[in-house]
Amino acid sequence: MQKSTTKNVHSAMIAEKLEAEIVGGILTPGTKLDEKSLTQRFNVSRTPIREALQIICSRSLAERQPFRGVVVKDVSIEHIQAMFEAMAEMEAVCAGFAVDRITEKELAELEEQHRIMEFLITQESFDEYADANTAFHSKIYDAAHNDEIKTVAHDIRLKLAPFRKSQLGSRSRLLHYNKEHAMIIDLLKCGNKAGAQEAMRLHLNGALKAMLAIRQ
Repeated sequence: MQKSTTKNVHSAMIAEKLEAEIVGGILTPGTKLDEKSLTQRFNVSRTPIREALQIICSRSLAERQPFRGVVVKDVSIEHIQAMFEAMAEMEAVCAGFAVDRITEKELAELEEQHRIMEFLITQESFDEYADANTAFHSKIYDAAHNDEIKTVAHDIRLKLAPFRKSQLGSRSRLLHYNKEHAMIIDLLKCGNKAGAQEAMRLHLNGALKAMLAIRQ
């Protein structure tokens, strides 16, 4: 079991490194992600490399091409905007359902997650904040109590994760996001469905603008 867990950690770490290089433009569109070269670079066997490449492909950052293998995709600004728009609408739907369906226990857990994120900002723990942010939004998906919508929302968030993470390295930006999170919680608590939905859309649109500013 320990060996399997270690292998999964290797795969996730390798995928995260490659994602950052693709998003940052170090690995340019058309670059072949050669398994042999990557095993030498990361000093691992081919199995975690193959798993890491599968993760990269599942997030639409690379694709398998006939006779070439895995190649970095050209992820256009238009495609990124489309994903953010889809994410904004899915999260708005989740927030709307959550207004009607969230339990007291789920609301308390959401508020506790928000407090954790506030603490991480004071420590400037940006990597941990990224994970905590995912957990915060996941709790809203759970509170929607609709497994089908939850699955779609998670899938889009996974594809956007590398781009979201690229704009979570600023303390001032995280403070702004946390104010928006606090507003969303307040709207859930007071049962303002339209307000919660619009706040979630604005939250994701703000993240898009921040990401685009970094890429320009």
